[in-house]
Amino acid sequence: MRSRLLVSQRSNRGRVIQLTHLEVQTGLFINNEFVEAKENSTINLDNPATGSHLATVSTAQVEDVDKAVAAAQVAFRATWRTTLPRQRRNLLNKLADLIERDAAVFASLEALDAGILYRDSVGMHVPAAVETLRYYAGWADKVDGESVQLPSGFGYTRREPFGVCAAIVPWNSPLMVTSWKLAPAIATGNCLIIKTPELSPLYGQKLAELVVEAGFPPGVISVLCGLGHVAGQRLAEHPDVWKLSFTGSPPVGRQILATAARTNLKKVTLELGGKGPSIVFSDADFENALMWTSAGITVNNGQICAAGSRIYVQDTIYDKFVAEFSARTRDAVAGDPLLSETTKGPMISKTQKDRVMSYIQKAQDEKLSLLHGGANEPGNFVPNTAFVDVGEDSIIMREEIFGPVASIARFKTEEEVIHLANNTTYGLASAVFTNDISKAVRVSDALESGQVTINMWGAVDANTAFGGYKESGVGRDLGKEALDGWTQVKAVKINVLAPKV
Repeated sequence: MRSRLLVSQRSNRGRVIQLTHLEVQTGLFINNEFVEAKENSTINLDNPATGSHLATVSTAQVEDVDKAVAAAQVAFRATWRTTLPRQRRNLLNKLADLIERDAAVFASLEALDAGILYRDSVGMHVPAAVETLRYYAGWADKVDGESVQLPSGFGYTRREPFGVCAAIVPWNSPLMVTSWKLAPAIATGNCLIIKTPELSPLYGQKLAELVVEAGFPPGVISVLCGLGHVAGQRLAEHPDVWKLSFTGSPPVGRQILATAARTNLKKVTLELGGKGPSIVFSDADFENALMWTSAGITVNNGQICAAGSRIYVQDTIYDKFVAEFSARTRDAVAGDPLLSETTKGPMISKTQKDRVMSYIQKAQDEKLSLLHGGANEPGNFVPNTAFVDVGEDSIIMREEIFGPVASIARFKTEEEVIHLANNTTYGLASAVFTNDISKAVRVSDALESGQVTINMWGAVDANTAFGGYKESGVGRDLGKEALDGWTQVKAVKINVLAPKV
């Protein structure tokens, strides 16, 4: 059960010098084996850049999810729960080494089915995944409890795994986000079932092969491509899954919470997107601010939960900034994301393109001032688009578009921009640009956001918690804080008896 994928090989100048093939398994990965889905259920994958057929892979049905859960239960109860921390550490480090070895393969797969630029994947996404695995490998033998004094003697707490857990990951940066969940889950002694996104599952097929090569016992990690309303729903409602971590849309996150509430009350952590403000003060390093705000809404076509889609610029530099921002972002080389000369890949699908274009049309219906972009281009491509002088009540200022559409507005005072930035139901990531350190601290303290970056945008690091305020979700990925989401606390109390006389 393998699929052969055509990949363009690049020279240093970006020219195609030969064509070759990658091969990936197409089955569901359960109990360290690739198996066909129930009734041979499959899903066809298209290349978002060309629209051509890419591969056909198995898609998990309810019975397949149940099979993966049963395998995880056996693995956890038989051996995994008593596996020494140093063994889990070594396995995670081995998996990190293998991913690093196969970085070009993962980057090619993400380019082929997710439309991610090869250079972004190989230069950022894959290294971030490797670093996350190594970071949590270091935590495996350091997840400790506490000792306490009691009137009757003493006690201690233990941080224990849940057992069978699940992760539902998005299509926009699938390998990296999978590592955010896999690494702490395994480091703390859980078994994990990963539901890969049906639009971009190929990285998961390759990852599963490396799970075996790294030496993980059968059942500890399962990888299932599946539809959200089938496989995802079954994981959310399954009575033997005790923790579920989800990154994706707010409506689906709410549904998962509701399902957990009416079933077994499994622990749920959610990262549900954002409408990030980037605030540029007049005293900022202009070139630095321009570079980061440009990247913040164009990288991966703005298909990033932390995208800096609301750009607030102080009035004294507003006109200059708008002109330079347009010059910097309006032109892009759209095309095959495997080629080094390409600076803009496709949207993930026609459905996503249509969604983004509908927001552009709504902005035009509101008579907003179009700075550049907005044209309906062929295929799944959307041009970098920006609107200026956008009011806070505009739909493109309020709702997450998940595309390369910037909403730019001016402000006068610090107090005003804090109000504007916080006037949203989201609270995932914010960016502040200023050379006044006191101002930077004041504004970052006032922002209702899970992450604030100063004089940069979008920094995500393995050792720093990532997650949102308000409707951007609950719980945290990354950092020491993520360990809390994959463990539960047990208190042990000991009565110290008086000596017998």
